[in-house]
Amino acid sequence: MSTSTWTTTYTYTHTATYLSDVIMGTIADVLALLGITPSDSNRWDEDQAAIAAWIEEQSLEMVVLECRRPDGTARPIFEFPIAYRAGEGQFENSRASMARAHAKISSVPSGSTYRLFCTFRMARTPQPGWGPGTRASTAGLRSTSFGSLADAPHASADLRYLR
Repeated sequence: MSTSTWTTTYTYTHTATYLSDVIMGTIADVLALLGITPSDSNRWDEDQAAIAAWIEEQSLEMVVLECRRPDGTARPIFEFPIAYRAGEGQFENSRASMARAHAKISSVPSGSTYRLFCTFRMARTPQPGWGPGTRASTAGLRSTSFGSLADAPHASADLRYLR
């Protein structure tokens, strides 16, 4: 009689890769919807790798997409807060939260650009292409939460829209 076993282990690496893919994919969707051309693919890959590294080490608090209008104002702004927890959860994303956002996203003028920011809950490992920056003020902007964007073992990401 033979016996075999099979185990599956979800690591922080899987969670980090999954959440960074969903966040960056949502950012790409938002930029396409607004008609803003994303930066070159090398920079895009570097940003995704940095976000994944920070999620894996649990230092990342939030990813922020600021849409910059030609007059310098930042509007709309999209925030992707990260919540960490013990290893429960499954790999799921909620395309419904992004669909709800589509209906509410305001347009931006031609020539608008974007900037990504990350905020941290503790010291982080430096990543290529990332340095200090200052977020735009959100004073006077209205905030709408679209709830969970993605869920994975160890962490989840939400979506907030400020306009």
